[in-house]
Amino acid sequence: MPQRIFDLLAYYTTHYGHKDCLFAHKEKGVWVKCSGQWVIETTDAVSMALIQMGVQKGDRVALMIDSGPQWNVIDFGIQQLGAIVVPIHLNIGRDGLAHILSHCHPKAIFVRDGSLIRHTLDIIRPIIPQDRIISMAPAEDFLPFDTFLRTGQNRPDLREALEKAEGEVLPDDTASIIYTSGTSGVPKGVMLSHGNIMSNIAHYVNDVPRIDRSVSHLPLSHIFERSVQYARIYCGIEICYAESKASIVRDVIELKANSFSTVPRVLERMYDYVVQKGETLKGVKKRLFQWAVRLADNFDETGKHSNALYRCKMALADHWVYKDIREMFGGNLVFINSGGALLHPHLVKFFTAIGIPVGIGYGLTETSPTISSTRLTQGLVKAGAVGHPCRNLDVKIDEATNEILVKGPSVMKGYFMDEEKTRLAFDEEGYFHTGDKGWIDSDGFLFLTGRIKDIFKTSMGKYIVPEAIENKLCESAYISNAMVTGEGQRFAAALVVPDFQQLKLWCRQQGITFCSVEEMLGDKRVQKLIEDDVSACNNTLGSTERVQRIRLLDHEWTVESGELTPSFKIRRNVIQENNKELIKSLFD
Repeated sequence: MPQRIFDLLAYYTTHYGHKDCLFAHKEKGVWVKCSGQWVIETTDAVSMALIQMGVQKGDRVALMIDSGPQWNVIDFGIQQLGAIVVPIHLNIGRDGLAHILSHCHPKAIFVRDGSLIRHTLDIIRPIIPQDRIISMAPAEDFLPFDTFLRTGQNRPDLREALEKAEGEVLPDDTASIIYTSGTSGVPKGVMLSHGNIMSNIAHYVNDVPRIDRSVSHLPLSHIFERSVQYARIYCGIEICYAESKASIVRDVIELKANSFSTVPRVLERMYDYVVQKGETLKGVKKRLFQWAVRLADNFDETGKHSNALYRCKMALADHWVYKDIREMFGGNLVFINSGGALLHPHLVKFFTAIGIPVGIGYGLTETSPTISSTRLTQGLVKAGAVGHPCRNLDVKIDEATNEILVKGPSVMKGYFMDEEKTRLAFDEEGYFHTGDKGWIDSDGFLFLTGRIKDIFKTSMGKYIVPEAIENKLCESAYISNAMVTGEGQRFAAALVVPDFQQLKLWCRQQGITFCSVEEMLGDKRVQKLIEDDVSACNNTLGSTERVQRIRLLDHEWTVESGELTPSFKIRRNVIQENNKELIKSLFD
């Protein structure tokens, strides 16, 4: 395993140099291939152009562009100098951008296009000179990326300087500062070294099947997708960028891809698509399809309780139904990676049953990111769990608080320019405190139960962990998201975001007509459907944890509205502020 991230390119050339495609992306509806040789040459051009610009080891360079081959070559190009990559989410708010730039003072910034630059120029310009603002698309008054590249080409002196800079980069040097999305408070700059990230990849590559082609649609500004891509390069896997967020499934089908990384919401929509396809069938075919889906929804993914009769049913379901479902998604999917939030247990069971197992992981930016993941190569899957802890990490549960503690080579160097927060993040034994509560079962699987800081106390003096209840609520096929509240109140209550697609499908099946989402949610039969699922959830909870009242929202929470973080976690303070009167009505 290479010790520095950018050494992956030399490793790729040695082991997979015969391949004609490392990255691919769509231009005007046509897939364009980028070879490993193109990636290396363009990466070097980026490095030398940055040298010409005056960037040196330890300087920060910000990256605020769309994911794609250019993101990758800029990332590697910055690293080769020993400079530090600072990725910035494209959907970040102006306050967040101002904080990041003023905190890390980048020497240069790559920005998507002129419109984004002009929208944020008043924030960027006081910190970064205009001649160091590089626009990926041609933009008047700003340095175009193509022009930037040419400043570093055909310069033997710059080549020599690059070779010298590369030789001075050490595995323990900071490769990237990634600002946490922050569910509350000011984002912190997580310093990850080359060694941090590469040690994490060493774990990942052993636990997933080897494949040839993958599709990428998650932002590379997140360490999850970025580290997965590094692992794919190490394994010689072709990485194809989805045309858009909405096209991921279509692109997987078109490319007959073997894998992709995604978030639970996409898997939910894939499941909905399968169910809707089944609804179009007639007679025996429809009943057979529904039987197979029910069997998959209740699949024994651990294999502990299967018998000859059960295995016979699964074989018949696969022959009659599951192979056709696999064909719906291109027929070549070997596995899917899911991250960002917990995946409903029934989806784990369903996709595993039909022959497309889902690798589920848990981690933080501070841990590069994986703390635990599903060991797919060993068939170790358990619904509700987040896999086994990485072999090269020491993971334990605090006896007093049930907090997950981690020690090992992938744990961050610290928070940039914040010694106090770094000190508070570690205990005297050197364990990093994740802030997440969890437990490990007798089979070694890790389960999450909530956030330490999110615990609240009712007026009855009882403590409640809202995230654990929210995860339970979201196991309902008709609930997309939820936020449990009740600080200082007599009981717990919840704001509920319905799964509108599933509800509409159910309404059609029941012959319920409506003209708007508001009218649908106002129907007493729809309300009872969701209330019954909440009641089923309550039956699994302690008496003080049960959700006594709910309010249905007529819109989804989004990153753009600020109610979700870029990694799709709920921002409680924003949701509470946006729904003050509604929350108040829960307790009136």
